[in-house]
Amino acid sequence: MEFKKDISMETVIYLILIGIAAGFLGGMVGIGGGVIIVPALVLLLGITQHHAQGISLAMMLFPVGILGVINYYKKGYVDFKFAGLIAVGFLLGSYLGSKFSLSLPQETVKKIFAIVMIVLAVRMLLTGNK
Repeated sequence: MEFKKDISMETVIYLILIGIAAGFLGGMVGIGGGVIIVPALVLLLGITQHHAQGISLAMMLFPVGILGVINYYKKGYVDFKFAGLIAVGFLLGSYLGSKFSLSLPQETVKKIFAIVMIVLAVRMLLTGNK
């Protein structure tokens, strides 16, 4: 995907939904950033792997990702608009996911975590290189 200054409303919605999903799963089973956001950007929006990683790091910028963001930014792989929109969704999703997770038995949450990881791994393996 080529980055433009203008973002379509469809892309804005996708980015916020990716953030909500990542935040929900982050709040629910402790995953989100690279595990959800990177594959979603690659598979749903056709963004390159490097761009997806740069955007994911930018979304988590402070304090843990700052050095990684700087490196990706220097190579042109960071879009702060995308990162900001995902972060908005992530905030809401993490709240909802944690509330949901805390209402479930631990064994159920462990199974959900395992299924999500398997589905994402298989999907990434079966998609062509972009």
